[in-house]
Amino acid sequence: MHKIAITMGDAAGIGTEIIAKAIYKNTFEDIIPIVIGNKSSLLDGIRIAGANLKLNEINTPSEAKIGENILNYIEVYKEFNIKNIEYGKVQKESGILAGKAIEKAIMLALNKEVDAVVTAPINKESFKLANYPFPGHTEMFAALTDTKDYSMILAHGNLRVAHVTTHVSMKKALELITKENVLKTIKVANQACKDLGIKEPKIGVCGFNAHAGENGLFGDEEIKNITPAIKEAEKEGINVFGPISADTIFIKALGKMYDCVVAMYHDQGHIPIKLLGFSMSENGTWENVKGVNITFGLPIIRVSVDHGTAFGKAGKGTANENSLVNAIETAKLLIENKK
Repeated sequence: MHKIAITMGDAAGIGTEIIAKAIYKNTFEDIIPIVIGNKSSLLDGIRIAGANLKLNEINTPSEAKIGENILNYIEVYKEFNIKNIEYGKVQKESGILAGKAIEKAIMLALNKEVDAVVTAPINKESFKLANYPFPGHTEMFAALTDTKDYSMILAHGNLRVAHVTTHVSMKKALELITKENVLKTIKVANQACKDLGIKEPKIGVCGFNAHAGENGLFGDEEIKNITPAIKEAEKEGINVFGPISADTIFIKALGKMYDCVVAMYHDQGHIPIKLLGFSMSENGTWENVKGVNITFGLPIIRVSVDHGTAFGKAGKGTANENSLVNAIETAKLLIENKK
């Protein structure tokens, strides 16, 4: 049985609700989910979800029970009480709890007590108030596992996207799009595809500028940094193509021309994934949220939902758990392909 640690995310968000729904509604074959968080918050999440689940507090993953409607959890912040938290609001205590859960999950994975970590969403402002010096999950996982070469990859169905830069300004992103960083991301994307069971990956690389620069007419980032990285990757035996204009490369990837797309910055890669995986009703509510966020290059397996804390929905019982279910299933796939 694969043990998967699930961090509960920001307590003022939808994390505990989607965790309760995912575990209550789904039978995950060969998986034992172990939630890392707080009892009071999980109990309220179960209430909000309307799930008939019984909490089972454990000290180590080896104590986890297998059975219908059991939610195994490890307590990381006994002093925390959900009654002191307002759903949908940025609060320091929520950031502290979220950070403690992540730290514990990483430690369990590094010690091989769990096979993978799946993360529910955090709020970056709450995280900052709690004095965690990280802009997001990905950077925290890299720091606490002493990892330098890593990349965030989003996936929905056949569309997979690796990012050269993520949570930085466009000005800073431009500085970080170097030959070395592009090459590093191409390598991570190639290995990620192999980890997902693709034997001979085809990697497509986005340009940074409109029309991939048009041979320097619209900018020279492609000429100076992106193309040299692609040529170096080719020399190392990677099946890589580009730079290709961002307005066509994702369509080609959906047509299975590429197994993974290397995007240059956050929105370039996030927009196509979310356009494909998210759907909204006419009244402005989310009907479906699918897709996952995977951090490759770490010494442990980490998969996350591909959405935020959804403060506008928090505490209302209307959150969609599909992305979390996708994340758990993807973690299982990565565990099995790693063996």
